[in-house]
Amino acid sequence: MFDYETLRLIWWLLIAVLLLGYAIMDGFDLGVGTLLPFVARSDDERRVLINAIGPTWDGNQVWLVLGLGAIFAAWPAVYAAAFSGMYAAMLLMLFALFLRPIGFDYRSKIASPTWRSFWDYALFFGGMVPAVVMGIAFGNLLQGVPFHFDENFRSFYTGTMAELLNPFALLAGLVSLSMLVMHGATFLLIKTEGVLQYRALKASRGSAILTVLLFAMAGIWLMTGIEGFRLAGAVNHFAGSKPFGLDVVHETGAWMSNFRDYPWMWLAPLSGVGGALLVLLFGDRKPGMSWISSSVSVAGIAATAGLSMFPFVLPSSTHPSQSLLMWNATSSEQTLWLMFLAAIIFIPIIIAYTSWVFRVLRGKVTVEQIKEQQHTAY
Repeated sequence: MFDYETLRLIWWLLIAVLLLGYAIMDGFDLGVGTLLPFVARSDDERRVLINAIGPTWDGNQVWLVLGLGAIFAAWPAVYAAAFSGMYAAMLLMLFALFLRPIGFDYRSKIASPTWRSFWDYALFFGGMVPAVVMGIAFGNLLQGVPFHFDENFRSFYTGTMAELLNPFALLAGLVSLSMLVMHGATFLLIKTEGVLQYRALKASRGSAILTVLLFAMAGIWLMTGIEGFRLAGAVNHFAGSKPFGLDVVHETGAWMSNFRDYPWMWLAPLSGVGGALLVLLFGDRKPGMSWISSSVSVAGIAATAGLSMFPFVLPSSTHPSQSLLMWNATSSEQTLWLMFLAAIIFIPIIIAYTSWVFRVLRGKVTVEQIKEQQHTAY
């Protein structure tokens, strides 16, 4: 049905969909966790926020599992080079995510204020750290990752953990954090009422404005001060998956070449900014539309990075000619085809059951409900 070249493009799109699905569906969970110490002032109020995301957060994690699994199977060279090179950062994110299931399950088991306060901050770090680390990762991808391959196709990472925390990557981390805080705050507009909804409204407005400003700063910096990558010559799309001998130009502003060649791509950054501004417009008057607008903003900001890099997946800052593209980093044609068959079966199932779960669990979480369910609620 599809040739090898088409399958490679399809899997670039599918992996993008899976990662966007994670950013949208689990992103508001991370945002709510980050807001926990600030929006909720009492123990009951914190339990309201926890129970707003408690029944669904683990189901939302399936998008992360699918996305990482797809990268492992479809782009094994990318998985090997990126995860071995950024091992410390990935472990930091992973251990932060570990705090969430433990915090949800154990936080309310003991009535001690000290015990509950400890887990509140654990849930805060479990939301804030992954949000920042994901942004830092994208910030480093846009600058190129210091890796190369030897003649036996073994990857070698030559950077350090400290180098990952460079100024542009930290700015990208702040963009990610403010974006997901906005997303979490808009979800709380749907799930809370009264004073909690009012505080969530203030958080959504403040983070939406901050997201627009930080995103604009990152875009200007990317255009004028960051050395990007672009292909100078044609790529043999049917060649084997070996990243050797590419004709790559490494220069300031190179990431903007796609936007010059394909003006429709400007829809991505415009959606990122426009969605955040619509959050300000809808507010708590139309909380559902606020969340949808926030989702559009999250998708637009993430898509901006992905589209600017196309067809690069993992550019090499030290050996640009050995960068990994969607054309030279893929698995075999048969692997991509079998994965595609599985994807067209299971992705619709995941979307269907996720929609059903959120429909069943619709409605607000209130302090009165928490008091009535002292021993059954989180």
